[in-house]
Amino acid sequence: MIKIIAGLGNPGEKYEGTRHNIGFEVLDILAEKLGAKFVEKFEGLLAEVRYNGEKLYLLKPQTFMNLSGKSVAMLANFYKIDAGDILIVHDEMNIPYNTIKLRHKGSAGGHNGLKSIIECLGSDNFPRLKMGIGRDAAKDTVSYVLGKYKPEELKLYDDFLNKGAAACIEVLNNGLNKAMSIYNQ
Repeated sequence: MIKIIAGLGNPGEKYEGTRHNIGFEVLDILAEKLGAKFVEKFEGLLAEVRYNGEKLYLLKPQTFMNLSGKSVAMLANFYKIDAGDILIVHDEMNIPYNTIKLRHKGSAGGHNGLKSIIECLGSDNFPRLKMGIGRDAAKDTVSYVLGKYKPEELKLYDDFLNKGAAACIEVLNNGLNKAMSIYNQ
């Protein structure tokens, strides 16, 4: 059962609206839908809500992407939550824009935020919601993920974020396998 949903990104105005911050933005929508408010805790922004009769923690690590695991592990260790009960929402360059994929577990796949979480939890056995941001062969990885969306991408953006939040709710309500059957198309 999912007890933590952590959305990855970088803190500060400089990074708002960048591809790397899509995890933060999905969490903002999810918090709004659940009536949750974020406070500073565990080196992140944390919201605690009751959902389906259980405590659910929403976390936006404020440690910068490459150290996301520090905040996630602090929260998980404090409440003794297993890695398998943590859903990570993150950007994914290996998936086309406006596409989402849910996975049970896996490697970091070159994503430094996931690498940090794997190192700090000592496990790669946690589910992920991969928000596809695609690639741009004309840009290096860092410039691309820290770049702003193109106008044609922005037309789809709100629906894309809402689809990510809906996928999280589907996982909470009916489990990861059911959510995968709906969203992994």
